[in-house]
Order: sequence, then C-alpha cells, then structure tokens
Amino acid sequence: MKKIIMLLMGLSMVAFGKEPAKIKVGITQIMEHQALDSAREGFIKALKDGGYGDAKIDYQNAQGDFGTAQMIANSFVQDKKDIILAISTPSAQAAYNATKKIPILITAVTDAESAGLVGDNITGTSDAAPIYKQLEIITKLLPNAKKVGIIYNTSEQNSQVQVAQAKVEAAKLGLEIVETGITTINDMAIGLDSLLPKVDVLYTPTDNLVVASTPLLLEKANKAGKPVIGSVEDQVMQGALVTETIDYEKLGYQTGEVAVQVLKGTVPNTIPIETLKDTQLIINKKAAEKYNVDLSSKALEGAKQY
Repeated sequence: MKKIIMLLMGLSMVAFGKEPAKIKVGITQIMEHQALDSAREGFIKALKDGGYGDAKIDYQNAQGDFGTAQMIANSFVQDKKDIILAISTPSAQAAYNATKKIPILITAVTDAESAGLVGDNITGTSDAAPIYKQLEIITKLLPNAKKVGIIYNTSEQNSQVQVAQAKVEAAKLGLEIVETGITTINDMAIGLDSLLPKVDVLYTPTDNLVVASTPLLLEKANKAGKPVIGSVEDQVMQGALVTETIDYEKLGYQTGEVAVQVLKGTVPNTIPIETLKDTQLIINKKAAEKYNVDLSSKALEGAKQY
C-alpha cells in the first residue's frame, strides 16, 4: 500500500481533482502517415468522450527524426504536461528517456517490452500486427508465391521484432523470407531495386519509414510485377493488393480511454498494455485484377474492397 501511495505521489503531474480544462496533453508523433494520424484522432475523440474535451492539446511531429522526437519530449517535460501520448516506438522511447514521472500513454508500438518501454509511468496499447494472417493470405491468393521480400528500417525496434516474427510464421506456411534493411528514406529506392528481383511478393511490416514510402514502394513493385501485401489500410487504398489489419482509429480511441483512467487517478503500470483483437481483411480491386486474383474467392469472403 505504501508503495502505491509513493507511486501516486511520484506521478504528481496528473493533478487529481483538476478541472478537465486545465489538463495539458502533449502528443508526440514520429512522422505523418494515415495509421499514426488515425490513432491520434481516435485518442483525442476518446478524451472528449471521457469528459476532457477542453484539455489543452499540444501536438508535435518529429518528421521521422529521433533527435527531434527527443527534443519534443524534453519540451513536454519542461512545460509540465499532465500526460504524454507517444505515437510510435521511437516517440515512446524518447518520452521515456525524458521522464519517469509524467504518465506516458503509448500507441502504435509493436512490442513495448523489447523496446524497453516498461516502467511505473507507462501504459497504452500495442499495434502488434496479425503477421500470420497477413502471410497466410499470400498462400491463398498467390499460391505460386514462395519467396516473400521484406524491406525495413534496421534502426526501428518495431521492425526488427516483426521481421523475426515473420520468419517464424513464414516457416509454418512454407514461405521463405528475403530481407533487406535500410536506415533512411534515401535508401528505399536502392533497397527495393536490390530486393524485388529476388522475390515473388513484397510484404511491408508496420515500419514507419516503409509505410511513409508507400507511393515509391508501389511504383517500384508494380513496375517489377510483384504484388504488395500491406500492413495498414491506407496502403491498400493506395494500391497494395491486400492486407489483414487493425483499425488504428479504434486503437487510438482505446488508448484515449486508458488515458482517461490515468487522468482520474489510476496508476499507469496497473493497466496492462493491450491491442485490438479484431482485424479486417482489405483488398484493392484494381491490384487484384492486375495480379489475376479472383475477387469471388472464398478466401476474400467479407473483405473490404477499394
């Protein structure tokens, strides 16, 4: 009991009994793309629905740079935010580097533990992708595809975890993973040119650098005649063949519901980090036609179509 009381005192940035209008929320996001933006929108909606519609929200974007993310986090600490929402693993790591007192809500983080995001002031949600389902759909729609290419940012912990998991899941399905690592967006074109001739299909993890590069990735893959299996809905909207994914707005909303609990006095680390259990199969009709995928296939029953 004494430990809990001490912890509550340590997390004193959350002013219990404070009027919602006085709550200061810092939102740090590693970069802009549809999935992360949707998570942010869902979070803000949940705050409003939870009675914190008048909270002062300070949203800042690091434009893909970890150093900038660290500066943002430090500024939130100096400004004595009541709560911080960190969208993506790099943003969450920067926030946790900056403070062990202000409550940090994380989202769009694949594996909090492996990223070192375990502490008294951390909770939130994970966007752990349904990787087995995403790879399994390859075997159903593209039965001749055996080699699956993955391009990913080697400096993003999320991506390293996903590549390792993809190798395990691919082996169960009789697929072979061929990987190419990059470190900056400038490496994307060269990486794709090297990878695409070696594979039958391209799979994209929920890697922020890769997702943000979707237009280039689709241009290269389509020119090479290689279908793209996306990780988020927006990629299928842009032209990727298919994905099985979560709804990031719902994920953000769930994170916002947790934030309301914390703002009302619940100690962050007593709330487990969870993810959405429901997923949605999504297919692009034009891409399906290009790669001779039958839209009436039983494997696509109930799929959302673009």
